[in-house]
Amino acid sequence: MKTRIKELRARYDLTQEDLARKVGVRRETIVFLEQGKYNPSLRLAVQIAKALKSGVEELFIFEKGEI
Repeated sequence: MKTRIKELRARYDLTQEDLARKVGVRRETIVFLEQGKYNPSLRLAVQIAKALKSGVEELFIFEKGEI
């Protein structure tokens, strides 16, 4: 799964630490999400989307065959 977290984070001038604090996770979680190494829970995906003023479907992009 690919994400647009890094791109949207930059739009709002947020560091990984800033975003992590907003959604209540460690910075490493944001790093792993941005690298596609971690699939978030639905709750976390929604929290991140809200923090980045985005929709979940805009933030997370599934590759063909991943769903």
